[in-house]
Formats: sequence, structure tokens, C-alpha cells
Amino acid sequence: MKTLYLMRHAKSSWSFDDLTDKERPLNSRGRDDAPAMGQALAERDIRLDLVVASPAVRALSTAALVAKEVEYPPENIQVIDRIYEAEVTDLLDVVRQLPDGADSVLLVGHNNTLTEFANVLSPNPVPEMTTAAIACLKFTCDRWADVNRTNAELYFYDHPRHEN
Repeated sequence: MKTLYLMRHAKSSWSFDDLTDKERPLNSRGRDDAPAMGQALAERDIRLDLVVASPAVRALSTAALVAKEVEYPPENIQVIDRIYEAEVTDLLDVVRQLPDGADSVLLVGHNNTLTEFANVLSPNPVPEMTTAAIACLKFTCDRWADVNRTNAELYFYDHPRHEN
């Protein structure tokens, strides 16, 4: 059994005109929502074997704040460049190349691709992923290379409780 948590980065700031898109930080709401979603995972007794994230500051910050709440060492987060500006096929490649020793993985990335990707894998519709939303998919297989829609179950979808 493989479990994949797909998370859209928390709300980012548009206040810094001199920063590139990749450098945009979280805003105050994002800094609140990311740990709150990590706490929601912790309340479900979720333990992560691996956390992977886009190199964008907002995604990496989200991953670190969530990791801390579920007692995953933030320094062990793996940055995967392909997650930033990824297409659905890129995300599928990333997931299918995950190490099989990791059964429970959090991937922090970006929309619109993340919502599209969740819907490619999920046999049930996944709503538009708001900032800091998490879709959990479980797969009845032992290798990440074998994940697909036919062996997937949408286990839950959760998000912060305010409007985007």
C-alpha cells in the first residue's frame, strides 16, 4: 500500500515586486494555514516517510511548516526542481520514481497542475485545490511505479476553512 498526500502550497505574498515568482514567500495567512494543516495530519496520526517539494520558496516553506507538525525533520525534505512549473506528466514521473521504501509521501506543489494531477489519479473527483489543501490518495500496490487510477482510492480531501 502506498499513500500520497498532494498539497498545494499555502497562501503566498504578492507584496514584493522585486522578487521572482519562485522567490515569493508565504503571507501571514499562509504561515498560519500550513502548520494548521500539518496539525490536521498529525491529528489523523499520519507519519510521513518522505516529503518532497517544489524549489519555490512558498512550497518549500509550506512543506517545512507541515513537516514540523508531523515530526518529520524539515532538513530531510527533498527539493525536486521538476515540481515547479510541472505538467501532469512531470508529476506522474516524479511520483513513479519515488523510492519504494517510502510508503507515505507528501508532495507539495502548485496549481493548476496539482488539481489536474489529483484528478488523473483519483477515481473520484477532487475539488479545485485551494491554497494549503491536501488530497490523500491510497494505492493498492507495493511500488510507486505501479500507481494509477485503477488501484487508487481518494481517502480524503481537506483544506483550511476560509475562502480563497
